[in-house]
Amino acid sequence: MTIVALGINHKTASVDLRERVAFSPEQLDRALQQLTMQDEFAESVIVSTCNRTEIYCSLESGTPEQVLQWLAQFHQLDSKELAENVYSFDHSQAIYHLMKVACGLDSLVLGEPQILGQIKQAYASAKKNGGVGVLFERLFQKTFSVAKQVRTETNIGASAVSVAYAAVNLAKHIYGKLDNTRVLLIGAGETIELVARHIHQHSPQSMTVANRTIDRARNLADEFAAGVISLAQLPEQLPQADIVISSTASTLPIIGKGVIEQALKKRKNKPMLLIDIAVPRDIESQVAELDNAYLYSVDDLQAIVSENMATREQAAKEAEQIITARVSEFDNWLKSLDSVGLIRDYRNDVTQTKEQLLERAMAQLASGKEPEKIMVELANKLTNRLMHAPTKAIKDAAEKGEVGQLAQMQKMLGINQE
Repeated sequence: MTIVALGINHKTASVDLRERVAFSPEQLDRALQQLTMQDEFAESVIVSTCNRTEIYCSLESGTPEQVLQWLAQFHQLDSKELAENVYSFDHSQAIYHLMKVACGLDSLVLGEPQILGQIKQAYASAKKNGGVGVLFERLFQKTFSVAKQVRTETNIGASAVSVAYAAVNLAKHIYGKLDNTRVLLIGAGETIELVARHIHQHSPQSMTVANRTIDRARNLADEFAAGVISLAQLPEQLPQADIVISSTASTLPIIGKGVIEQALKKRKNKPMLLIDIAVPRDIESQVAELDNAYLYSVDDLQAIVSENMATREQAAKEAEQIITARVSEFDNWLKSLDSVGLIRDYRNDVTQTKEQLLERAMAQLASGKEPEKIMVELANKLTNRLMHAPTKAIKDAAEKGEVGQLAQMQKMLGINQE
């Protein structure tokens, strides 16, 4: 049996191809059911996210090429085009890849934790559809354990490595808890959406989204139960904000020194944190000259991100060492499965030999032969039969000068030679 991993990700394929290869929730159940009905695919799990689609299979008689052909056929794609953009691994490399992905070491953002939850969901879907047996149950439980160990024993997820996340971490570092803070987000693009997701997890007292287009701001705000204002309403809203995070596409600053100065007066000089992650700037740099106004630019955050990325890269090296050790453990378990079959076959052979000789001895006793002679003959024949194969193997190894194999046989047979 062979374990295979085949897939595409953000490194190997365009967004267009990744979208065509991705599995919708409705497609996923149908795909898993198809795989379980094919004899060559013993067990199967499909991981499908915005950045990757991967199929993990244990193959009875199939090949990675058959997995590729099935994937192309399911999505009605040209198999040649798909082949140019996929990667595949087998045996230990496939196990290593799965564990590496689960730990976030193969993600667009190094160490991101979301992928582990996505793999757990993929495993649950496969199990529901009959795609998980003894082998993959063990493999995926081992993978989840490894991911937890990496999170616990390394700093892979301890530091912010996106500007949006760094902005929220900075606010948390300054204010401690954010549950008593009022947050004003300016803009409604992808970066502000990421900021909103991160900051929402800290349950701020209130959150307001300001944008040039009210409808777009409302689409974002509704997801987080936030308020909505237009950019024209900023002067009256700023005095209420403890934290201001801005990221718009404006070519000129939309917040000047004067408006912040007025806001601070209305706040009775209560400190205000302003984080400008727009390029070009949304907030005039002169704002930093004001007492109680703490302004950080995208350059400040990028320096934090760069430093944190170096920390994560070091943690990734530590994580790879943990993964390598766990892959070795799983390989040993796989080998023990082979030994289970070997032991079973060996026991069957020995039992068959015993029963043949015992049947002959019982017939001799029934015919009136001396019991003592029959017992001696039974013992001798049983000994010779059981010794025949090991003796032949020892002679063959000795004739070929295979010292290592002789030493292994000595250990296997329990022979203690001083």
